[in-house]
Amino acid sequence: MGHRSILNRITELAREKNGESVVLTFTPHPRTVLFPEDHGITLLSDTKEKRKLMAECGIDHLIEFPFTLEFARKSAFEYVRDLLVVGIHAHTVVIGYDHRFGRGREGNYNTLLELADTFQFEVEEIPAKLIDESEISSTKIRNAIQEGDFAYANSALGGSYGLHGEVVTGEQKGRTIGFPTANIKISDPLKLIPSNGVYQVRVCVEGKEYKGAMNIGVRPTVSQEAVRSLEVHIIEFDQDIYGKEIDVKFLKKIRNEHKFESFDALKEQIARDVQEASN
Repeated sequence: MGHRSILNRITELAREKNGESVVLTFTPHPRTVLFPEDHGITLLSDTKEKRKLMAECGIDHLIEFPFTLEFARKSAFEYVRDLLVVGIHAHTVVIGYDHRFGRGREGNYNTLLELADTFQFEVEEIPAKLIDESEISSTKIRNAIQEGDFAYANSALGGSYGLHGEVVTGEQKGRTIGFPTANIKISDPLKLIPSNGVYQVRVCVEGKEYKGAMNIGVRPTVSQEAVRSLEVHIIEFDQDIYGKEIDVKFLKKIRNEHKFESFDALKEQIARDVQEASN
């Protein structure tokens, strides 16, 4: 919600100045380029989700600029001249109070103020309080998602946390017990996945939303391979969607994953899970 406030300010300025709102982001995430072996990054939004969120916030243009080691060596002056001025023709640059840019993070707000006179653009700094709240929320949101606390996570996000991916062929064991599942291959390997367990979700297939029960885990009762999978049973749905892309939105965690004594016991628990997810 803190980030949304910043985006709202950008769109507000664009209207005031009869201009267009532009968000500049980098792909891939800079840390994966600078620290490929130890970047520690998990994403709340993959590229497609980010594009959708920006559109919902009324952003006119989203620039996904390729981040490379060569680009990382640009000085703060080169960064502003080549990207913001020549590349974007920025009229007003909006940044957070602790924003750093350029080689070795040498550029800051004061650097922008100095260069603004040279290149004739304006600069606006977002107050520290708003950014601090936003950063704290990002950490809390990640922790909440991992813990299955979607009451907090979804409230802080301003919408339901979700996954996007392609339906791929699985072992199809769910069909044998009356609960067929769609196996999902997520679009971005850095996407943050909730902890193992069963979740109440909403599934969007070709623009239509359905209730669903999702299992994330290694399926210890039916598999010995310990390979983590993402499977969703779409309630009151019977269509072939292999190869199609779907969106899953998390509402709450129903239970943790655990191994059952028998296949029948698992089947009975799944029936209860689906019943709870139907509410």
